[in-house]
Amino acid sequence: MPPEICPSAILARPTPSDASQNKLQSQRRWTQGGFFALFLLAPALNLLRFDLTETQLWFFGMRWSLGIDAFITGEIDATTTALQIVLRAFLPGIALVVIFLTVAYRYGRLYCGWLCPHFSVVESLNNLLHRACGKLSLWDKSPVARANTQPNARWWPIFGLSCVLMGFLWSVTLLTYLLPPATIWGGLLHGTLTANQARFIGIGGLIFAAEFAFARHLFCRFGCAVGLFQSLAWMANPRGMVVAFDRQRARDCKTCDVPRGSACDSACPMRLKPRNIKRMMFSCVQCGQCLSACDTSQTTQQRTPTLQWQVGEQALRETLRQRAQELKDEAR
Repeated sequence: MPPEICPSAILARPTPSDASQNKLQSQRRWTQGGFFALFLLAPALNLLRFDLTETQLWFFGMRWSLGIDAFITGEIDATTTALQIVLRAFLPGIALVVIFLTVAYRYGRLYCGWLCPHFSVVESLNNLLHRACGKLSLWDKSPVARANTQPNARWWPIFGLSCVLMGFLWSVTLLTYLLPPATIWGGLLHGTLTANQARFIGIGGLIFAAEFAFARHLFCRFGCAVGLFQSLAWMANPRGMVVAFDRQRARDCKTCDVPRGSACDSACPMRLKPRNIKRMMFSCVQCGQCLSACDTSQTTQQRTPTLQWQVGEQALRETLRQRAQELKDEAR
């Protein structure tokens, strides 16, 4: 006789949609990890740094010169110098900004959710704090329920130590973008840092540690210029990628898994409400964690998710529908 099949095992078996969401988050973690490593190693590899001791910009292992020194020594004339400044400074800078904002215009804060080293730290610290007290921020009024996670006070020292370590790592890394990395790391190992270097690392480390502990979400939402300009570009495009909510199936959310009725809300690392209208999702980083949580929850109930990404004409229809619903609610 064939073995008895457990219904719960069938429901828990990943569907193609569920597997794709897990793969999506796995890919995102790999891109975050790779970019974080690049952020730490770029100065040591001379991929990008400005050496104050030589007043020299390094880019992809090469000295990047605007020709000013050659002009001072009389090797080139003023016209050639001006042309080099335009070609080597202004045009590359403008091209980088245009490409960056073009991606943000269509896909929102994709850089934040998939590459930004600060945001990857934010997510890690969120998880540690949740293990310690059940909250994702010290300013949350009440705990945030998550499946398979119970608060344990033994995680508090790990959370605090992580904030301090990441703060000082941030401070040291930023200093290596301005001074030779060998000098800074060698000074740390041998205790030969200058007073100014030690002061920068000490004060900067404490400031970053406090930010990671108390204001990491506030910084991402209100203090980061890179994120702000991405959000502004995205909000200007009604066809930009959005998290669309199937409101005709809103009743399905009532039977959502832990926490009951709001798995997507508890999954959002930016403390947003993913089922809200676009203008209330100004700081969404397109990490897709709300989609993954919704997909997992609805799949266990043999239903399709109520949240999904929409871009282009479908995103425009979603934006117009949201606006119509907003006007209807205001008229009541």
